[in-house]
Amino acid sequence: MMQKSPGGQSETNFWHTTQGPLMMLAPMEDVTDTAFRELILRSSAPGHLHILFTEFTSTDGLGHPVGREKVSYRLKVSDGERELLQKNGVKLIAQIWGNKPEKFAEAVQHITENYAFDGIDINMGCPVKNVVAHGSCSALINQEPLAHEIIAASRAATHLPISVKTRMGLKKVDTERWMTFLLKQPLDAIILHGRIQKQMSEGIADWKEIAKAVQLRDQLAPDIKIIGNGDVDSINEALEKSEKYGVDGTMIGRGIFKNPWLFQPESKEISLVQRIETLKLHLELFEKCWDNTRHFSILRRFFKIYISDFQGAVDFRHQMMQVNSFDEARNVIKHWNQRLFPKNA
Repeated sequence: MMQKSPGGQSETNFWHTTQGPLMMLAPMEDVTDTAFRELILRSSAPGHLHILFTEFTSTDGLGHPVGREKVSYRLKVSDGERELLQKNGVKLIAQIWGNKPEKFAEAVQHITENYAFDGIDINMGCPVKNVVAHGSCSALINQEPLAHEIIAASRAATHLPISVKTRMGLKKVDTERWMTFLLKQPLDAIILHGRIQKQMSEGIADWKEIAKAVQLRDQLAPDIKIIGNGDVDSINEALEKSEKYGVDGTMIGRGIFKNPWLFQPESKEISLVQRIETLKLHLELFEKCWDNTRHFSILRRFFKIYISDFQGAVDFRHQMMQVNSFDEARNVIKHWNQRLFPKNA
């Protein structure tokens, strides 16, 4: 069934009409589901966040009627998220992955006909070893003919903008060769992480290589947007890097775990009360969206975001890491609310 456009889809290409520098949250496995995206939208100031992405979704799954049922939850957009996307003018992109051009065509066509995302992003950057061994994502960096077929098949299957998220090499830095190839493809944007696949998340992201990609873009394909990604923890830093390295925008990933209120003016201080209220909101949104259809344990990775940097945080967080249900979590939060704010108990 056709969903209403999550981001207010336009006949024009948002990559070229949205005023930059563009700020966006990276697609992350078991992180950027519709519940967390709604939380981020609620915690962001207008004009500070432009683009969100779904979790990456398998084209093999989407291209098969049975598999489609198993993976379609990754493309879910709640009513609450949809309303905020439209209100704030934020775009939502479906990210997909795989290694078969025909499956990309089927998946992109299915997404285009049955949803209403603002764009499609092809994952050519995930560094996880079993994914790379599958011949997908970062593995495509060394498979130019296959990468070309995948992009061409995706482009032919939709009217939506197409972007690629990638890295600057597989086992070695190969920015010039790989970016020269991508800049000759029918793409609207390239999101470049400043590490090679071999590094995973280790070391420091090389923004000089990202700047090299910008220079190549200026020479070969001025209309393709280049977005930088890697080791950005604040809006100020994102803006500084956009100006210094010439990118059209910045994608923030792990920085959101340090501060889910990141897409706000830097001067705004987040109180302990607000941290706990945001934790409660996340529990509420996750339960409303998924109930018991996704594992409660997924939420544990988020607890450190909200429960840190105050007296008692270690014990509070330890207790939260032991809970296995929404009711248990709320009971622990209630106990700590009474302990931290006895006058309000």
